[in-house]
Amino acid sequence: MSTASPEQAAAIAAAIERFMRDTAPLRIKRDEDPDPWLRAAILEGVTREPELVFPALEQASGYTSG
Repeated sequence: MSTASPEQAAAIAAAIERFMRDTAPLRIKRDEDPDPWLRAAILEGVTREPELVFPALEQASGYTSG
């Protein structure tokens, strides 16, 4: 197995850095604080109606909405 040359390693590192910049989430301006309830829901992975996100959940767990 051969190793990468310094130029190849630099090209790979540059490609990874570009990918990270291109796919990074948008930054929130400091004067625009995110909604604390939305932030908590995102961090906890909570949805109001889980069957809308995971339709199989209702069938598998016997959960019924309403």
